[in-house]
Amino acid sequence: MSSQPLTSSTTWSTLANDATFWPALAETLLPSYVNTCRWFAGKARHQAGFSIPVVHPLPLPGRTDEPDVAYLLILEARYTDGEPERYLLPVSFVADHTARELPFRLADIPDKGRIGEAVLGEYPGVLIDAIYDDRFRQALFTAIHTDQIIPQTDGQLVFNRGKGLEEGDGALPSRVLPVDSSNSAMVFGDKYFMKLYRKLFQETNPEVEMVAFLTEVGGFQHIPAFGGSIVWQRPETEITLGMVQRMVPNDKDSWMQTGDYLNDFLYAVPHRMFAIREDVFDRVELLGKRTGEMHCSLYKPDAEPEFAPEPFTDEYRNFIIRRLESLLERRYALLVDNYTKLDPLAQRQAWVFMEAKEMIDQFIDDFRTRPLSSLRIRIHGDYHLGQVLAAGSDFVIIDFEGEPESSISDRKIKHSPLKDVAGMIRSYHYAVSAKLFNSSETEGIDPAHLQRVSDRWFYLIRDTFLNAYLDQFGTPHPLFKNNSEVNFLLLVYLLEKAVYELGYEISYRPSWVKIPLKGIIDVIREIEKIRLSDMGHVEEIPMLQTGLLTDKSS
Repeated sequence: MSSQPLTSSTTWSTLANDATFWPALAETLLPSYVNTCRWFAGKARHQAGFSIPVVHPLPLPGRTDEPDVAYLLILEARYTDGEPERYLLPVSFVADHTARELPFRLADIPDKGRIGEAVLGEYPGVLIDAIYDDRFRQALFTAIHTDQIIPQTDGQLVFNRGKGLEEGDGALPSRVLPVDSSNSAMVFGDKYFMKLYRKLFQETNPEVEMVAFLTEVGGFQHIPAFGGSIVWQRPETEITLGMVQRMVPNDKDSWMQTGDYLNDFLYAVPHRMFAIREDVFDRVELLGKRTGEMHCSLYKPDAEPEFAPEPFTDEYRNFIIRRLESLLERRYALLVDNYTKLDPLAQRQAWVFMEAKEMIDQFIDDFRTRPLSSLRIRIHGDYHLGQVLAAGSDFVIIDFEGEPESSISDRKIKHSPLKDVAGMIRSYHYAVSAKLFNSSETEGIDPAHLQRVSDRWFYLIRDTFLNAYLDQFGTPHPLFKNNSEVNFLLLVYLLEKAVYELGYEISYRPSWVKIPLKGIIDVIREIEKIRLSDMGHVEEIPMLQTGLLTDKSS
């Protein structure tokens, strides 16, 4: 904390419209404090200063003779270049003379929750991040539970209650989860989870939209149910500040669980044995089923425009093509620049990828013009094994914010649900490849042999997942015209995903480059089959490698 206290002749509870205090806070205490916060994303940028354009007072429960308040500050960070960013910073004031009367101890607040000292009116005290104030947490939760609307100078704070918040749960003990992330997390009665979004965007958060839709409209049971939201409502936009969901007991995420299953497989490889336990297939089938059920719940032809299905328009195709072509151009350059750093197997794979450039370009052109009757819907958007919790004998799907690198508007773009499927397929491929190529148990084994063993495991698991997934839709289904379109679209999204992964691995984990390269090569082989099929050389093209899925409807 700063050693110099911030002073004002105004008392804390009447500061909302003070014209001098908030600029002084933004210029003195906040720059050093905010730059220590995990949620502040602008640390590496050249900062030009901070300001507080909006202050939302929130009454706190407690004494009626001397009502207290917290302020939800809209903090603006300005930079020497680029657009400014806005963040949510809730602030409470703990006055020295009343500290003992509070339901929490100042000594229990971590350093990251202490903004700085202040003297307000005649009272010295400490400004803190209000999430560490029990009264603030209770005020938020009660407001959601009772569907409150609190008018503000700039718009209003709207607290919406969802189906996941039960009657009688308006007052529960709460605590802050001790995790450092881009948002803040609080738990109420070990039954509800509240997330405050720190970085703000000029529209509703896609995660809140998705969780609310799946709970309130889709009736999907395998997510933490939507308990409510906090929205800053203005005439021109609605800005999401927070969300409540039910807490779900879980053992671990599916990435960790899949790693556990792979241990038996890993230990058998040095003995030239191939072993997959039957219950592994059962779990993969169940995840395929739950994924299909999620997408069926998102497919609502009569839904509001934000969720109504849409066709494959030229605008959408061009969006995907621009993104894919940009990715490819950058990845080709990265491979050329880093080729000598790759191991021999990765070098051979890189050559196959680069020599297939013309074929990939033709495949992209085909996506631009090929007639497609399948539909697009809102999807998870960042779907992988780490986003699925193993909850007893079942699964719970989490984190619907979408691709972290994408803008909020791009995260709301409708895609074929096969984009989520591609994400999960790539995740399974990573799970087995990382385990086999980076374990001491397989050290010294010929990489080509490891690749063959890895491929066998992956293809069996992938096809098990795909079959279970597609079984949820029936034939035909409006989302998928037929298996030919399923094949084609899945390859588009698999290519996009693997090419994206390649950039990260080249830059940060060169020894893992062979994993996305192998994924790209698998797609290239399937593109070859499609070209042969389109030329009439092959009567029927099987789904990917194993031919478990063939086109029976056209």
